Amino acid sequence: MNKSEQLIHEDSKYFAKPGRIKYYPLAISHGYGATLVDIEGNTYIDLLASASSQNVGHAPKPVTEAIKAQVDEFIHYTPAYMYHEPLVKLAKKLCEISPGSYDKRVLFGLSGSDANDGIVKLARAYTGRPYIISFVNAYHGSTYGSLSMSAISLNMRKHYGPMLPGFYHIPFPDNYRGMFGNTQPNSVDEYLAPLKEMFEKYVPADEVACIMIETIQGDGGLLEPVDGYFEALQALCKEHGILLAVDDIQQGLGRTGSWSSVTHYNIEPDLITFGKSLAGGLPMSAIVGRSEIMDYLEPPAHLFTTGANPVSCEAALATISMIEDQDLLSASTEKGDYVRQRMDQWESQYQSVGDVRGKGLSIGIDIVSDKQNKTRDADAALKICNYCFDNGVIIIAVAGNVLRFQPPLVITYEQLDTALDVIENALRDLESGKLDNYNIDGQGW
Repeated sequence: MNKSEQLIHEDSKYFAKPGRIKYYPLAISHGYGATLVDIEGNTYIDLLASASSQNVGHAPKPVTEAIKAQVDEFIHYTPAYMYHEPLVKLAKKLCEISPGSYDKRVLFGLSGSDANDGIVKLARAYTGRPYIISFVNAYHGSTYGSLSMSAISLNMRKHYGPMLPGFYHIPFPDNYRGMFGNTQPNSVDEYLAPLKEMFEKYVPADEVACIMIETIQGDGGLLEPVDGYFEALQALCKEHGILLAVDDIQQGLGRTGSWSSVTHYNIEPDLITFGKSLAGGLPMSAIVGRSEIMDYLEPPAHLFTTGANPVSCEAALATISMIEDQDLLSASTEKGDYVRQRMDQWESQYQSVGDVRGKGLSIGIDIVSDKQNKTRDADAALKICNYCFDNGVIIIAVAGNVLRFQPPLVITYEQLDTALDVIENALRDLESGKLDNYNIDGQGW
């Protein structure tokens, strides 16, 4: 066994199975920028960015220096009882960069999951209503509340149900495939029809506290909505006094070329959640929302002993400053446009590429076995992922068959060119049968 094999064997003896989705045997030693190095010394171009938690790259100096400086001061004292400056500075900054023309407040947590749980608490308390509506294929987290909002994988729901009561799901307004097996996307009115029928028959609109959306449905397949849907949905929410919340945990903080993916749509959510890359990879999440909603509950309704850790707060401030100082919002847009010039041609060049979609550096490549019927080909997508790994590129598939292209925003154009070459070689070899021997058993979602 080499070092990686030894580590992975040891891992299997102690780390429990539910905690990892299996892909290929990558044991990481360190990273820098958009480069990963395994414990054998092999280097890889990272197109996953640690599930979009490393938007500013691996071990960026401004972030690591901020972490080290704060550790020398004090590691933590809980804001559940006391105060510290890094929390105040970060809360103020998040209020400044978050969408919404209203007075804002912030609450901090440790993961996107607990932030989305907080949305449930705040929405139900403020409105006095019990029901929460989200979307099929949504992924909002792994705690019971956020999981009850999710509807992406049976393996996330089997054996420990029932989920929490009061949650309903409606079809996402997919701009590539339609509802209920249709190959063509539906219209805005057609996508809204299940929600309106729900209001008419079994979920009173005046008992719905909140509708939670992902503007781009991340782990559901980097799905984009049909034009005008979210605007029509917000109008319906306002008509019935329903709060609109956005899970921007994956798509926020520069991933789509803006601080929040909300700016790509003509909507103004009442509540929004951030996480993942907020603190450069350290555990942290945040809820930002209207002050009257955020201040409605009394303490200790939503607090965590290690929440708003000052080390994480300083890492988050450094991350935000790095995005500003290096103009990574524009970089995300420009690099996204750059790769799309090549990727968009793949739809006509390769029978296995059904669709390329996304904004900024949040891109999905939909791998299909039948282009006309848009038949998902999860096996082919996993074979591509394994080929890329064997050739120095890290990428995974979500929703079974969609390649998730979300590199750190600091990735270089040279790295992008190399990664695109590898993916394109994989597509060619897939279609000529050269990837047939890859063993993908047990891999992927």
